[in-house]
Amino acid sequence: MAVLEGTRGAPPGITWALLGVVGHERYVEGSEHEELAARSPSLGRPEATRAALIPIRKSEAWWALSQDERRAIFEEQSRHIATGLKYLPAVARRLHHSRDLGEPFDFLTWFEFPPADEAGFDELVAVLRATDEWGFVEREVDIRLER
Repeated sequence: MAVLEGTRGAPPGITWALLGVVGHERYVEGSEHEELAARSPSLGRPEATRAALIPIRKSEAWWALSQDERRAIFEEQSRHIATGLKYLPAVARRLHHSRDLGEPFDFLTWFEFPPADEAGFDELVAVLRATDEWGFVEREVDIRLER
């Protein structure tokens, strides 16, 4: 597996490629942005030898909602940001948007963490999968990697 940044399109000979772009935060308010920025570690830390790539596709019902309705489900009901903050700085993360590129997934979620924090990452994912927001997920693939 290779993670290529700044590349447009897949290199020749690739069997399966997922494309996404890092965009603006769509459901985050100012104070949440500041807290996430202050507590988020950078990717590529030497001790973070475990990673997870979780491509996610949400239902058309999700996309039919207005931005404020999606925000209400995302944070007010499901507590997505508040939950994620509990696992920082152990877990580094980056969200790639793919929906507007015509890709099969809407989001590519990338996480890196040290082996000692893998159980915490598993807990984070389990908590998020039990939320109202997750009811809008049509498909996900949980790919685990080790460097």
